[in-house]
Amino acid sequence: MKPDAHDGRLEVVRGGAGCTVQDAGRVGHRHEGVALAGWLDGWMAGAANALVGNPPQAACLEWRGPALRLRVVQGPVRVAVAGGAAAWAPDAQAQVQPLPPWQSVLLETGAVLDLAALSGGCAWMAVSGGVQVAPVLGSRSTHLRTRMGGLDGRMLQPGDAFGCGALAPQDRRLWCAAAAPDWLEAGPIRVLPGPQQDHFSAGAWARLLASAWQVTPALDRMGLRLAGPALAHVDAAAADIVSDGVVPGAIQVPADGQPIVLLADAQTVGGYPKIATVIRADLPRLAQARPGERLTFAAVDGAGARAALARLRVRWLAWCAALRPARPPGGIDEQALYRDNLISGMLRAEP
Repeated sequence: MKPDAHDGRLEVVRGGAGCTVQDAGRVGHRHEGVALAGWLDGWMAGAANALVGNPPQAACLEWRGPALRLRVVQGPVRVAVAGGAAAWAPDAQAQVQPLPPWQSVLLETGAVLDLAALSGGCAWMAVSGGVQVAPVLGSRSTHLRTRMGGLDGRMLQPGDAFGCGALAPQDRRLWCAAAAPDWLEAGPIRVLPGPQQDHFSAGAWARLLASAWQVTPALDRMGLRLAGPALAHVDAAAADIVSDGVVPGAIQVPADGQPIVLLADAQTVGGYPKIATVIRADLPRLAQARPGERLTFAAVDGAGARAALARLRVRWLAWCAALRPARPPGGIDEQALYRDNLISGMLRAEP
């Protein structure tokens, strides 16, 4: 589709491996065998969207691993990066500068944006109006295993181009955060027990909570494998079940006793018993898990899980409410000059 004359447009110049288009995911289709997909950390993606003036559910880029270079084919566009990744772009004097953390920037036609490689975890880039690709089943999210959504259901690659929402040339507003995000709670990853605890030995649950689990290199958007002391099943037959529903956060344990935590791209059913499920408030923390990192778990009940999610939502909303106008990097804040009315009048002095 030919872009509208007033729409923004970006092109992938270099990289793209590990980078996909994501939004809130395909909610309501798991009973049809369609995976949720969507952001690994919706709160962080929502923060990037807030910085560019988007609604929280707007589609953005999520990248993991290699560096990415984008060119603004048609601007101006407003962009922001969340997740602690480094990025560079030209300032008002066309000098390449690091993007200020937790701040949006305005990029004109021809500007090049570089997003640094990540040694682990992931980051998000929001663009004014959201990444505009054709929705599939109500979502623009990419699900790689089924090649659904995003850009042809795959990672980005050089030569790809995508549109974003219209941005009026006179709209040069920028926002920055009052402080770095602090909405996620620290400590062990909290889990709810079950639903197949009866498939495990008496000591398996205590071992899950008492051990430090190492994140292995076997991790992707579908899930991550942990290494530690084996979680024993009651017998060999108990290591398999008739396939039933799974959700992001479910902790499956195959016959080798090593847990697998399912993430956003998880399948809809599985045949391994599930010893626990990570609560929604802590699931975003796993988006930043790196090979070699150690995780611990703690048990909570349903009331504790709901309270943790409510606290997270309150802190995230407070962070967004504290966003304030930002000065363009390397430039003059014209809106501030107009607002402060530095010159209110002139007098002509006669000799």
